[in-house]
Amino acid sequence: MQSERPDEDARRAYWAEQMEAACVHMATVSDYPVDECGQAMAPLPDAADEAGVEVAFSTTKVAKDFDRLFYLREGLIGDFVTIARQMNSRGWVLKIEDAYRTCAMQKYLAMKEELFDIILQRLRWELKGRMPSPEEMSRRLSAFVAASPKLGSHTSGSALDINVLNRDDGTEIDRGGPYLESSELMPMNSPFISPQARRNRSDITTLMAEHGLQAYPYEFWHYSKGDIHAEYLAGTGKPARYCSVDTDLAGGETTPIENPKEPLNSIEEIRSGIQRALTRLGNG
Repeated sequence: MQSERPDEDARRAYWAEQMEAACVHMATVSDYPVDECGQAMAPLPDAADEAGVEVAFSTTKVAKDFDRLFYLREGLIGDFVTIARQMNSRGWVLKIEDAYRTCAMQKYLAMKEELFDIILQRLRWELKGRMPSPEEMSRRLSAFVAASPKLGSHTSGSALDINVLNRDDGTEIDRGGPYLESSELMPMNSPFISPQARRNRSDITTLMAEHGLQAYPYEFWHYSKGDIHAEYLAGTGKPARYCSVDTDLAGGETTPIENPKEPLNSIEEIRSGIQRALTRLGNG
């Protein structure tokens, strides 16, 4: 029997290593301290218009027909505007794919059939065709999406999922894959992307970092500031100042979520989602 190509084995090993690292990261930051500052939310489109900067916004839904909510904590608006202006000056347009999510949005995002199907397909590839166990599926799910409000940087109003476009023609800057890429190209430092894509990721990350937005290592599009992920990754030792909140979007007032470590979806809901995926794709 012919052995697999070495690059296939390398890709598989890298993917498994990165997903396991993401699981460990989530477990580690679940106990990171938080001192919520109480800042309100502010709408990003209004801030861009007032500053006269060119910014694009996604028009797709999040999950279960939820429209995207382009809000960020007030203390981060200045960073957002400055980053957008600097991108414009170098011929780029910052595109916001996602920003603040309510806990209801996060709950249904974590239960999307497409997500379970991706996890199952990737695990079967990782396991060389073997069907994964429900426990393996559940562990991988925890690497892909925040399982509780405590782990959510989007529900904290402190994170942006971004794309970057060429200002002259609207095409995407090459970052090695599209937004929500779900392969070994997804981690920020993937060794399997082109030199040009690597330079673009590095340039974008450097620009974001100049204004305190920390890159999430396992998704090349995700940046945040002031939440548990950003403070932990930056090694500041400071408590996070942004936690998951309910928001009155009319006025922007925020209220911390009660019981932030309580899972957004029950074990029964997750098991049901896994079983449906196994039924849909189990013989694929």
